[in-house]
Amino acid sequence: MSSISDNSVDLILTSPPYPMIEMWDELFITQNPLINEALSSNDGNLAFELMHNELNKVWSESYRVLKDGGYACINIGDAIRTLNKNFQLYPSHAKVLLSCKEIGFNILPGIIWRKQTNSPTKFMGSGMLPPGAYVTLESEHILLLRKSKKREFTSEAEKINRRKSAFFWEERNQWFSDSWDKLKGSRQAISSDNLRSRSAAYPLELSYRLINMFSVQGDTVLDPYLGTGTTTLGAIASGRDSIGMELDESFKPHIHERIQENKKSIKIYTQKRVKSHLDFIKQNDSPNNSFKYMNTQYSFPVKTSQEIGLVIPILEDVTLSSDGVYVATYSDKKDFY
Repeated sequence: MSSISDNSVDLILTSPPYPMIEMWDELFITQNPLINEALSSNDGNLAFELMHNELNKVWSESYRVLKDGGYACINIGDAIRTLNKNFQLYPSHAKVLLSCKEIGFNILPGIIWRKQTNSPTKFMGSGMLPPGAYVTLESEHILLLRKSKKREFTSEAEKINRRKSAFFWEERNQWFSDSWDKLKGSRQAISSDNLRSRSAAYPLELSYRLINMFSVQGDTVLDPYLGTGTTTLGAIASGRDSIGMELDESFKPHIHERIQENKKSIKIYTQKRVKSHLDFIKQNDSPNNSFKYMNTQYSFPVKTSQEIGLVIPILEDVTLSSDGVYVATYSDKKDFY
């Protein structure tokens, strides 16, 4: 990440490889061969520590490139594993929090993303016989960290842009909950099974929410574990600049393909956001619960005065420039929905 300047990024959003999940063993071993020795000797605790030492290098760099007041959102799952007949949990979310606190991040209340499954075979252990049955592991953590104190918006231009970047009242009530259980895990059309096994992809909805929650339009979003490029898609949909870094070059053609193929779906996605708000108005507008404010861009009712200046970036096109950078163009259509 040396190519990125100090204090130049507004938001980091990423999902790293999860320590002690077997499909990422090889990746960690290439970074530190001592991990292979630890696993071979069934020393899970040592392997866990060594894997997180590799992640910590990225968290330190993330802290360096973040601006003061910038957020880091890290989606990570804990691991369960049996070594030498000893079954245990490896709590990566706790390890990352402690490491990032030592680096200097301020730890903020996070989100539990419940990836529910209805499979009757999801239960682990000895069935109905105590005490050898285990609680299912169906949730991941979205860790929320901030560098330094709360971000300030001082100039009039900054304040106007912040108001443009507002979210709807009903979105705030849903997004800023400590538990998300209506998001489905990403089942992307990845042609290679090997490529899929090396991806920690999350849904576009998760990326879109977090980018809109913790940045404003025109900000720069960084994903140091780009994978299949979902953070980039979320940034494009949200009117943010983005930087993605990925060690595995085999992801590159898939990322390019996703950007080109999702231009239309991103536009539909933002249309659905407004239609959802209009449905909310219809369901809740009554003499006892009237909407007192009007959005100036779209001339529809909103719940609070902070939503008056809200303007949603409407993606028109994404093109690849001669220097290899994707450039997104937007419109300010008032009737796009």
